[in-house]
Amino acid sequence: MDCNKNLEPNEKAGFIKNPIITSIYTADPAPMVYGDTLYLYTTHDEDELINNFYTMFNWHCFSTKDMVNWTDHGEVFSIDDISWAQDRAWAPQAIERNGKFYLYCPVHKKNGGMAISVGVSDSPTGPFKDLGYPLVDEGDWNDIDPTVFIDDDGQAYLYFGNPELRYVLLNEDMISYNETVGICKIPMTVESFGKGGHMTGTTYAEGPWFYKRNGLYYMVYAAFAEGIHQEHLAYSTSKSPAGPWAYGGVLMTEEGGTFTNHPGIADFKGNSYLFYHTGELPGGSLFHRSVCVAKFNYNDDGSIDTISKCDGVYATE
Repeated sequence: MDCNKNLEPNEKAGFIKNPIITSIYTADPAPMVYGDTLYLYTTHDEDELINNFYTMFNWHCFSTKDMVNWTDHGEVFSIDDISWAQDRAWAPQAIERNGKFYLYCPVHKKNGGMAISVGVSDSPTGPFKDLGYPLVDEGDWNDIDPTVFIDDDGQAYLYFGNPELRYVLLNEDMISYNETVGICKIPMTVESFGKGGHMTGTTYAEGPWFYKRNGLYYMVYAAFAEGIHQEHLAYSTSKSPAGPWAYGGVLMTEEGGTFTNHPGIADFKGNSYLFYHTGELPGGSLFHRSVCVAKFNYNDDGSIDTISKCDGVYATE
């Protein structure tokens, strides 16, 4: 595959049909807007499964200037680049600070358990270089699905977790955190995340996506309703980056053909977009997923109505 080619729109000019990436199976979309470009980081579901489970060894990057024509930058970070990792290249997120790009990735350690790696690059398209050690490693399985945000005062936050939502205060170098404050656990209450069927008794499961809009903080996440064994997307809001959180409701329902889902939200050229994944490509399944996108609007009070899965999106003007 030519990693610098433009991916052709799936339909007429000015419109791209979902799934937006068709060359490989992709999941866990993480958009990052930098300049006039939206970069999309994804995980990669391998065609051939090992032990009939998620088989994922690397992260890919795609970019667009109009939401329709996408450039494939290929693999930008890999388990092979992380000396202490064994497998499970799971849901990432990237951010820029002071001219450097940081890609936060959960991985399965060689000695067991999950931990969060950081890849650093001078370019949004990599290659990324691992620190040589985990950023977050609590010795349990909760340290997955990092989401990163820098607030207006310069304080950076890294949220993560399944089944609990936790966070650290990142230092300005973005590769260490305030160890005096340590790892903070968010109370997993029904008021914060709704009554649901996951391990904490709330809807919150995994895949948090943290951001701020018009002074309101949002936590979007993969969720389980009571008695339902597929993930939907839900959201909570707060007036503070550390909570308390207030449950907002269902963002996207479960019907996607996969056990999991994962949100990524970005404002780009005057529009708001939700990235997610389904099993819509040929051969799609719980372990062969595909990234999709939907355009949406916020209500005047900042709330978000349930977003429907859609056929695709039109180009930005």
